Amino acid sequence: MRIKQYERDKAVSYAHKWSYGRNPAFYDFSAIGGDCTNFASQVIYSGSGIMNYTPATGWYYKNANNRSPSWTGVQFLYNFLTGNRGIGPFASETDISKADPGDIVQLSFDGNTFSHSPVIVSVGPAGDTCNILVAAHTFDTDYRPLCSYTYRKLRLIHIEGVRVY
Repeated sequence: MRIKQYERDKAVSYAHKWSYGRNPAFYDFSAIGGDCTNFASQVIYSGSGIMNYTPATGWYYKNANNRSPSWTGVQFLYNFLTGNRGIGPFASETDISKADPGDIVQLSFDGNTFSHSPVIVSVGPAGDTCNILVAAHTFDTDYRPLCSYTYRKLRLIHIEGVRVY
C-alpha cells in the first residue's frame, strides 16, 4: 500500500460546483436527517478518488440503500477518517489553525453531539474563524464564514492523504 496526496483543488472545485445543487449520482438526504455529511463525503471522494468497501467500518456509497454509515453520519465519518488504517482517505483531528481547503470541520450546536459537517473551501490568516470559509448542504451555502455559525464546539478533520494499492 502506498500513500498519495489528497487533491484539495479537486475537492474544493467539487464543493463549489455542487454547494447549491445536487449531483444526480448521489441521493439527497436533506428531507431525512440532512445532507451535510453526504456532501462532505462526495467532496472528499472527489479529492481522494477511492472508497473503502470494508463492511461496517469502511467508507463507501453505491446507492441510497447500499452505503456505509460513515458516508452520511457525522460521527461515523469522523471515526472512519481518524481511524482509517486501510485504503482511502485518512485524517487527524487537529487545531483549527491548521485548516486547509478540502478539510472538514464538524460543529456541535449543543456542546455534546457533533451534527454538521461543512467543507472548508478557503482559509485566510490563521487564528480567526471568520477567515475560514465553508460550503455545506442541508442549509446550502458556499463561501460562508465559519464564524457565522452559532456553535458551542468545533473540531477540524485534517485530511492527511489517501492510501491506495
